[in-house]
Amino acid sequence: MSQSLRVAFAGTPDFAAASLAALLDSRHEVVSVHTQPDRGAGRGRKLTPSPVKALALEHALPIHQPTTLKAPDAQQTLAACDADVMVVVAYGLILPQAVLDTPRLGCLNVHASLLPRWRGAAPIQRAIEAGDTRSGVTIMQMDAGLDTGDMLLVRDTPITATTTGGELHDRLATLGGKAIVEALDALATDDLTATPQPSEGVTYATKLSKAEAELDFTRPAAELAARVHAFNPWPVAWTRLAGEPLRLWLAVPGPDNGTATPPGTLLENAPDALRIACGPDGTQVLHITRAQLPGGKPLAVRDLLNARGERFAPGQRLGQETTS
Repeated sequence: MSQSLRVAFAGTPDFAAASLAALLDSRHEVVSVHTQPDRGAGRGRKLTPSPVKALALEHALPIHQPTTLKAPDAQQTLAACDADVMVVVAYGLILPQAVLDTPRLGCLNVHASLLPRWRGAAPIQRAIEAGDTRSGVTIMQMDAGLDTGDMLLVRDTPITATTTGGELHDRLATLGGKAIVEALDALATDDLTATPQPSEGVTYATKLSKAEAELDFTRPAAELAARVHAFNPWPVAWTRLAGEPLRLWLAVPGPDNGTATPPGTLLENAPDALRIACGPDGTQVLHITRAQLPGGKPLAVRDLLNARGERFAPGQRLGQETTS
């Protein structure tokens, strides 16, 4: 088998663009790029190419943007690329069996979790939210199931108590690019072993929504801090302060208050943190260290208190529609 493979690439967001960039720097030949149709962005909803399309344009690669891969013409377009393998990274379209069978070596996926944990749409954020201490990328031989294919290569990385969704996203994007090149190098020399996923430990990472980002202060402090970090930079955890939204960007569990307090009560502020009573009886404390008022930018709480300290008077109950 040749040391160089002809690769059809399918992906859409920044996470996928990192893998495409790595492939373009490898010895393998990217012969076509499939990506989602341009979407409206900004206030004017101007049609904007995906990050993958933007990179493909820079390298003068053939670009295809079907709305579905179930259509015969889309499948014929892929077949005409004569690719040895298709690499799929956060593409956003379902690959029917006819597409999975088109490249002679099948379709490989870069998935941002340690499968079988966190199959599905939002593995990066769900891992942080759940308090996992490790994440990673799995290179998987795709089949017709939802992230159920055999594992070809796994690379892991730690999650700390301060890791945000954005930080883990960027780290895994880079790791995924390196891993897919490594997998293709091994595939080109017939030196890649497929391992079925274990049946134990399967979890599903449901899609993120803005609605779930509103914090419930009856939950434990550690759980709330994990949600704040998981939802940074999107959809961003939030609550209400005097009836207006307050976005919460960074948080840590603080020492317990020791006194039962209505959950969501703003306690006496620390110099660099908002102290919020939480947990079922309000004896736990969540420290918010970075926040954003309406119309403002995300700021360290120390700066918010220096500039707008009157907004954060102790005794207020966060999460209320209006002031009491």
